[in-house]
Amino acid sequence: MEGLPNRILRVLNMKSGEFGLAVLSALFFFLVLCGYFFLRPVREAMGVAGGMGDLRWLFAITSVASLGAVLAFGGVVARTNRRRFIPVAYLFVITCLIGFATLLILDARAGGGLIGTDAETGLSRGIGYTFYVWLSVINLFSTSVFWAFMVDVFDVDQGKRMFPFIGIGGTLGALAGGGGASLISGLTDSPYLPAGLMLIGAGCFGLAIAVMLILDGTAGRSKLSRLETAPTAAGAEGGNGSASGARIGGAFWDGARAVATSPYLLGVGLWVVFMAVSNTLIYFTQANVILEATDTFSQRVGSFANFDFLAQAATLFTQIFVTTHVIRKLGVGWTLAILPLVTVLGFAVLAMWPLYGVMLIFQAVHRATRYAVSRPSRETLFSVVAPAEKYKAKPIVDVFLYRGGDLAGAGIDGLFAMLGLALAWVAMSTAPLAGMWIVLSVALGRAQARRVAS
Repeated sequence: MEGLPNRILRVLNMKSGEFGLAVLSALFFFLVLCGYFFLRPVREAMGVAGGMGDLRWLFAITSVASLGAVLAFGGVVARTNRRRFIPVAYLFVITCLIGFATLLILDARAGGGLIGTDAETGLSRGIGYTFYVWLSVINLFSTSVFWAFMVDVFDVDQGKRMFPFIGIGGTLGALAGGGGASLISGLTDSPYLPAGLMLIGAGCFGLAIAVMLILDGTAGRSKLSRLETAPTAAGAEGGNGSASGARIGGAFWDGARAVATSPYLLGVGLWVVFMAVSNTLIYFTQANVILEATDTFSQRVGSFANFDFLAQAATLFTQIFVTTHVIRKLGVGWTLAILPLVTVLGFAVLAMWPLYGVMLIFQAVHRATRYAVSRPSRETLFSVVAPAEKYKAKPIVDVFLYRGGDLAGAGIDGLFAMLGLALAWVAMSTAPLAGMWIVLSVALGRAQARRVAS
């Protein structure tokens, strides 16, 4: 693969020798998101089974569970090295999935039905709600761990050039997982369906572990990777990363302390909160539009599937033709500012034309911007953070603060619904949020540039 013509490398915005590392990274991300998107429809179906009231409570429980999970994760990071704790994290996911699947199979064999059906049992409801909270937390951990590893492998310049390509691998994995889950669920209504999808997801995470270990070894031998020249002492001042066998060290609460004491990390965390609030407002708005436009359960399932498919297709298009050039020309800060602009403009248009098609386009553009443009830019912010801070603080930001933003967004949506406010009020409420969000985006870009210069 390293013998590619220079013309192709220029199109991919890569230097000679980087393509192999990029392909392995993209395959790693493909398997992580493929596994998740086999599980996502199971989670959504279980979460809405008890109605919107129960769903809001699940949001609250998820936020509390996220804090406990983040602190426990920090303790694991402190006692293991990177090569060990990433496979351990995914092995934990696999073990839990096998456990959930086994319980569902045993319940079905005993004559029980799935959550939300007439034959629902107490066990199936408990498994359903537990699975919803568990996957909501684990999903953010799985992607957070992946991107933390990426900024350990690649430097800032490589991240700007290669993260969009790697993101394409993840988008293809999401398309494959979501499409596979849709195909399988369309072929059967068996009570064993959720267990089967869980086991397929577990298999994808198992393959992801294998690819990660190959990538780790390859990067450690490559002069184009930060790992090849990384210091052996983790957290050494001025070091770019941690050696493959070095322990991160420290205490489990170091991540929360790092975020609380670092203006830079606090800024990143606040950016994530803004993003989560906007995502949740869009999620509930989308649900209301679909409920008004459909009559049957199958129509609603089809509508949600159409939203997901269009969003992933828009994301893939953006990643291929837009992302790399945007980050390189605008810089990290102004690239991050695109998402709040899309949010406020989208709500303004939707307030004037609250139609199914408008919501479909808005949601697709917003998700494409979030995953294909903002995510690679946001991940480069951690490339100037010491390894010990990165691996412990990043889950605080990506999991607990993200879910806290989800909870805030759900509360705002519930308040608007209780007051009977129209969609125009939602649009107006996003304007000041977007203004602060844009200012923060530019400030973070400048702060990162100062850290790179120093």
